[in-house]
Amino acid sequence: MTLLITPRDVAAIVAAEGLPVLLQQMEAAIAADFRRWGEFDKVARVASHSATGVIELMPVADARRYAFKYVNGHPGNHRLGLPTVMAFGVLADVATGRPEVLAELTLTTAMRTAATSVMAARALARPGARCMALIGNGAQSEFQALAFHHGLGIDQLALYDVDPAATRKLQRNLAPVGGLQLRVARSVADAVRGADIVTTVTADKRRATILTPEMVEPGMHLNAVGGDCPGKTELAPGVLAGASVFVEYEPQSRIEGDVQQMPADFSVTELWRVLTGAAPGRRSAAEVTVFDSVGFALEDYSALGLIAARAQALGLGRRIDLIPSLPDPKDLYGQLAAAGSMPAQARLRAA
Repeated sequence: MTLLITPRDVAAIVAAEGLPVLLQQMEAAIAADFRRWGEFDKVARVASHSATGVIELMPVADARRYAFKYVNGHPGNHRLGLPTVMAFGVLADVATGRPEVLAELTLTTAMRTAATSVMAARALARPGARCMALIGNGAQSEFQALAFHHGLGIDQLALYDVDPAATRKLQRNLAPVGGLQLRVARSVADAVRGADIVTTVTADKRRATILTPEMVEPGMHLNAVGGDCPGKTELAPGVLAGASVFVEYEPQSRIEGDVQQMPADFSVTELWRVLTGAAPGRRSAAEVTVFDSVGFALEDYSALGLIAARAQALGLGRRIDLIPSLPDPKDLYGQLAAAGSMPAQARLRAA
């Protein structure tokens, strides 16, 4: 049977573990899997684009487990009362193909994205960073803020969104967090002034220039999260040209990331190489670093494994018959005959 993990189960895991602890566990799990990068069978995600958004499938596997995530991105969904991003995922046993886990990934994706952002900043930002600008105050902003506060020691946040209601929502949700100073900025330029780290989490499906070169100060680390499909960007090309750029999986980032704006020979470094010591990260205090994050299936593999382990340890989730249970594995037809009370031939005549 398959373990079904619902949004309510994930909320119960967060309640039991505490969000700061779970985010730190997730960062550790993702970092451990990035360090064994070569063990995974990797492909860029498959995307189906429409006028209103995108639907994607994100597969990855190692020798033991296969994982995939179904995820959408529809920036106008809030007008319909739906999240911009909705997702679910599966973990399957490679040896048999049996689906072991079917899980929600909407809440979990927000957590794994924030954990990945902190993992990159830990490797690339200046040591002792304390001030972050958070541009885009929508559904993922609380997770980013809390992950950086608890995981990296960020204690000053400058907030900006084109929708003031989103910023008020973020202020309200972060108000109980001790030791975190919040400042509402008048503009992007006002928000990023003096920041050690700038995190952009915007949703418009268009080529935007949230950050321009004159806003970028020496030594900044830019955590660009919102540019994640063809035609959707956040950074002006000049920002990338003046920085050292790090990505998750280069073949996917060239299509979907901010680096889609750059020539094919524009230099990028895959983050796993920094985490394993195969490539340098930040090389000086004045260097500008960019993590051009589009989200990669390996992060979901790590998150699914962690959430499944915590659910089982806490007795959460429930077992469902996602695939037929067959007394004779070669008699699939018999499953239909066993489902009703009348003989199979009678049902065929009735049809």
